[in-house]
Amino acid sequence: MGKTLSISLGFLGRLRRNQGGQVLAMVAAAIIPILGLVGGGVDMSRLYLTKSRLQLACDAGALAGRKQMGSGAWSASSNKANAVAEQLFTANWGSTNPYGTANSSKAYSESGGKVTGTASVDVPMTIMRIFGQTTKTISVTCDAEMRIPNTDVMFVLDTTGSMGDTNVGDTDTKMNGLKKAVKCFYEALMKVDTTADCGSTPSGGNGSTVQLRFGFVPYSVNVNVGKLLHNDWIADTWTYQSRSPQFTSSTSNVTTTGTASLINTVNGNWGNWSGWSSADYSGYCDGRSDDGTTTGNEGSAYSQSSTTSGNTTTVTWYTDTVVTERDYSTESQNNGFFGWGRKCEVDVRSRSYTIRKQYQRTDTTTAVTTQTFNNWLYAPTAIDVSGLKAGGYDWNNSISLPLGTNGTATDVAWAGCIEERQTVRATSYSPIPSNAYDLDIDTVPSNAATQWGPLLPNAVWGRYDSSGNWTTSNRTTSSDLSRNNDAYCPTEAKKLQTWSTASTFETYVNSLTPNGNTYHDIGLIWGARLMSPTGLFATENAFTPNGGTIERHLIFMTDGDTVTATDNYSAYGVAWWDRRQTSASSAPSSSDLTNQVNLRFSAMCTAIKNRNITLWVISFGSGVNTDSIARLQACASTGRFYNAANSTDLINQFKAIASEISQLRLTN
Repeated sequence: MGKTLSISLGFLGRLRRNQGGQVLAMVAAAIIPILGLVGGGVDMSRLYLTKSRLQLACDAGALAGRKQMGSGAWSASSNKANAVAEQLFTANWGSTNPYGTANSSKAYSESGGKVTGTASVDVPMTIMRIFGQTTKTISVTCDAEMRIPNTDVMFVLDTTGSMGDTNVGDTDTKMNGLKKAVKCFYEALMKVDTTADCGSTPSGGNGSTVQLRFGFVPYSVNVNVGKLLHNDWIADTWTYQSRSPQFTSSTSNVTTTGTASLINTVNGNWGNWSGWSSADYSGYCDGRSDDGTTTGNEGSAYSQSSTTSGNTTTVTWYTDTVVTERDYSTESQNNGFFGWGRKCEVDVRSRSYTIRKQYQRTDTTTAVTTQTFNNWLYAPTAIDVSGLKAGGYDWNNSISLPLGTNGTATDVAWAGCIEERQTVRATSYSPIPSNAYDLDIDTVPSNAATQWGPLLPNAVWGRYDSSGNWTTSNRTTSSDLSRNNDAYCPTEAKKLQTWSTASTFETYVNSLTPNGNTYHDIGLIWGARLMSPTGLFATENAFTPNGGTIERHLIFMTDGDTVTATDNYSAYGVAWWDRRQTSASSAPSSSDLTNQVNLRFSAMCTAIKNRNITLWVISFGSGVNTDSIARLQACASTGRFYNAANSTDLINQFKAIASEISQLRLTN
């Protein structure tokens, strides 16, 4: 027993003194848990990498499938959206399973506009196999849907006369094609159906907290925005190329006869009876006749007198009325031969008195000036237009002005188009001059230079001399000169607003009509003003009612080049006579005006884009020249210019813009 204990103690002692042997023993003892830790780390890394890549592939497929679906149906074009989703999944996952995985699968479906995807794959284990775990299945899900942010869309639409034409290859007018395209845009963004055939039924929906507003500025020679403005923003007096009546005055005194008043009545006393007088034979005697009293007619005025003080005259006069009383008596008489019959003789006497009345009246004499129309003075004329104002944002539709026949008052209607505020004559508007208030988007009017005027076609005339030549000189004549101006006022613009139903939206769109020439600048100017978050309607446009931010998009569509005429009554007056944009000393040409419109248009394009507003520009039809195409392309935000040859192209491009405005988002 002692020997055995000694050997054991010796072995342990040697083991204690041999450190290398101890490490080997410890490593041998720890090898199993170390393998578990290392193997778990390696396999977990592979699982993490695999799941990340699988999720990425699933997301890519869902996004691609939802984008392919657009505003249409998931099953459209032989389930193309699903095919695209699976292709993008494979492109991101790989055609052969990465990381040694196996049995990958994917599936996509759509409901309510949301695309949902699922994917799974088997991951074989490596070191973890020694613990009995040979594979691990990983599954992921993904969702993608079109979510509209709070969005304002302002349509600035060319409604000029050429929009009534038909493009080559179309069967309907350009205007009707535009109306359909705008309705399809509304369908795609609002996800509600309209009466337009847009190729597919909208699906999905927008969240109840999303604010989506649309506004309109139809334009041609002018824009109809005046009645959207506050009364204070329109001037009380505006100068027009107009006329004023010239009169010849004459003064005469006119006396107005007052109303007679009875001021006194005096009744006289009865006079003495007159003697009896025999009356004519009066039939058989049958008793005494009655006495009677009669009143005579009031006599004529007499003893008239008057006194005058200032412009009044007091006239006094009298009238008499005679009252007569008669007394009758009869007596019997024999008559005839042999005493046949007894006859009566009637006797009468009378007496009377006089009723005297005193009357008085006051006559007034005034000096009356009579104006007789003489002629017209045709000249720049300051006209009081304040009568159009009804308070706040309310307006009257007409004003009475002395412009009728021979200077009589006549009602002059106001449809709502405006004349622009102060401008400058320049050959460049880059940058925009500080005093060119017509190109100022945000300044709220506070004085005459910053106010607008109402466009009144029936108060405006051109001027020409006796030979028929146009002239800027004043002209005096009794004739009615020709107006020499073409005025067109489009459909009234609409501020940004929610449209509660598709029918109200369509009713407005259907009201658009084509007429007039093409002044691109005025349309773009007012499109910017009506949607600016820092201008006239900042309280409505800066944020949503809940304080949310807003994305802003302006869609400008035109079917052609700038077209102007010197006799057009535009937002800058009648150019030949007013010359607000061109040289004051020489008559402008159409090319002068066209150049001004193009310069101002380009300046406004830059101003809009500088305000973080996405500017979409569409050229519609094949009649636009290359210079105009280049100008329109430069106007648009980067990548936001489109050229539509016909109505089908236009509809598709409006739908494409709606899809791009919608933000594609993952929701998992």
